[in-house]
Amino acid sequence: MPQILRTMLKRNIPNYITLGNLICGCIGIQQLFAGNPILASVFVLAAAVLDFFDGMAARALKVSSPIGKDLDSLADVVSFGVLPGFMAYWLMARPAISCVSDKEVMISAGLMFPAAFALLIPSFSAFRLAKFNHDTRQTESFIGMPTPANALFWSGMMWLQADGYLATTSYEIWIYLFLVALTCYLLIAEIPMFSFKMKHLGWKGNELRYIFIGLCIPLFIMLKLAALAPVVLLFVVVSIINNKGFGVKTP
Repeated sequence: MPQILRTMLKRNIPNYITLGNLICGCIGIQQLFAGNPILASVFVLAAAVLDFFDGMAARALKVSSPIGKDLDSLADVVSFGVLPGFMAYWLMARPAISCVSDKEVMISAGLMFPAAFALLIPSFSAFRLAKFNHDTRQTESFIGMPTPANALFWSGMMWLQADGYLATTSYEIWIYLFLVALTCYLLIAEIPMFSFKMKHLGWKGNELRYIFIGLCIPLFIMLKLAALAPVVLLFVVVSIINNKGFGVKTP
């Protein structure tokens, strides 16, 4: 294989992984519309794994580039913005959905309007990603909730609903509207949140990460993948407690 081809392939390996993230997001949206919400949630997990490894590959190969950064954000808008937005919409519109036939679904107009507020999630996610790309304070940690965390929260909500932990009530749409408003706020809030980037595996310097992981294990044992929603909320709460406030000290 010619050297120039090997160099080109090496330079684009992180981009190929990022495109895998994008494809997972697209398939997840397709599966949601096909009536497979849990499978759609699985593709959120797959996209999150690929999103983790594209950055790792870029650092390992030392091939980061502005194009890769932009491509990563574009993929994240789909997988961690559009897809969770439609998941939230599905959860809110679900009580009003009645299958008329195998190929026809009718949604009550009374719930379509409030459910549409779920589509604020893609908008706030896009704003969050654009902000992240130009915020020099977020190299070692986050300010505001990362978009993958928000997507994992809504995936967890899908599993909670599928496993019967969420009872159907006449006011549940208002709970979902509150969660949409809360997660949209957290995406752009000036709240410092810790990251899982570890320079070493030792305890010193990673105490918060290991404590958080220890708190998450019982939740996953009890709830399995449905634990994703409470785990993300725990991540936010632990971050707030760790920073003892909402302000961010800028350099």
